[in-house]
Amino acid sequence: MSHVISAGTAGTRAKFSLLLLGSLAGVVAAGTASAADIDVPSLAVKYSQQSLATDSGVQDLYRRITLAARKVCPENSVRDLSMQRQVEQCRDEAVARAIRQIDNSRLAALYATHSKNG
Repeated sequence: MSHVISAGTAGTRAKFSLLLLGSLAGVVAAGTASAADIDVPSLAVKYSQQSLATDSGVQDLYRRITLAARKVCPENSVRDLSMQRQVEQCRDEAVARAIRQIDNSRLAALYATHSKNG
């Protein structure tokens, strides 16, 4: 799993896109392959810097990141316990990397709270 954040502009305010990539086959180390070079499910999560300035904006972005992780690391009715653990690990790593790359203290605090509570 990996993710990329790319910045662009839309009018006068900056928009950012978070691309979550998921793979149950293994973890792709950052920098070893670009999104175009690997064939894994991906999903962009768009947000603006202004959304990170409010608690409701941060909560919405966190919710969208976790939903994206569920989509790129799907369960598909996994009955095998080890496969289920791989799905959960894929999701956890996708969310954690997204939070680290966005590097926002409010988002990191929300993530830490949710991580403790499961």
